[in-house]
Amino acid sequence: MSEGSKPPVIELNDECLIPHLGFGVFQVDEAETEEVVQTALAAGYRHVDTAAAYGNERQVGSAVRSVDEHVYVTTKYFDPSDDHGRQGAKAAFAASVERLGLARVDLYLVHWPVRAGEGFVQSWRGLTELRDDPGLGPIGVSNFSASQLAQIIDETGVTPAVNQIELHPYFRQTELRDEHAGRGIATEAWGPLGQGERHAAKVLADPTLAEIARAHGKSVGQVVTRWHLQIGTIVIPKSANHNRIRENFDVFGFELSDKDMQSIAALDRNGRNGPDPNTYDSPSAYRGQAHERS
Repeated sequence: MSEGSKPPVIELNDECLIPHLGFGVFQVDEAETEEVVQTALAAGYRHVDTAAAYGNERQVGSAVRSVDEHVYVTTKYFDPSDDHGRQGAKAAFAASVERLGLARVDLYLVHWPVRAGEGFVQSWRGLTELRDDPGLGPIGVSNFSASQLAQIIDETGVTPAVNQIELHPYFRQTELRDEHAGRGIATEAWGPLGQGERHAAKVLADPTLAEIARAHGKSVGQVVTRWHLQIGTIVIPKSANHNRIRENFDVFGFELSDKDMQSIAALDRNGRNGPDPNTYDSPSAYRGQAHERS
């Protein structure tokens, strides 16, 4: 696929379509965000993933408004106070819409299963009550465990369209992905090349991945991104490096073999590097931990 081409899409459980490959802006500096996103859009990305907690929604919106065609935009609910719940979620959505300056948010997620305030079930209930808003597409969650998914579905009767989770070759989340498949929830990967700079450096230096990359004449990052696409996850690699942004999009002209896929599967070491959703507590914990993680 050449620069400027559109990535493939997959269908969510509400029949809406989402680009299979997107661009993440976690920890991209506000001053750089608009230019970085414009580079991604010029390369062909048509899906940008941000969040209220990232502090760069305004810059994402400005970059998206600079192109003539539709760009799929995801953002996430996070309240830095202890007011997670129905009304907090609704107010946060309105604030994100204002910052983005867009007519529509294509996907809105509960960022973390925060227990403070009314808790994550009521946060999810707040999102379900926004579904009739013409400026909102599908709703979903991020960083929810299987038991937390069951809880919000059982208590509201509404199944998320997406669960965005830490997912990379060292942490394949096979059981949770199977749970998603059984419930019709799309899996989306954050930290897809490894979570955090030091951890990503280990993944990108992995000798098995390096050998596969050499065989295909590709970078390790391209191999890992291709692996995500082939296992069916929506993938949102992040980079502020313009060459790497373009490189991460150039993953449609080759295919990993069954042997390649088996070799990558063997790298799984249950290597969670971000917070554990099952022990996650409050926005205060988020400020201390998760601002350093997507």
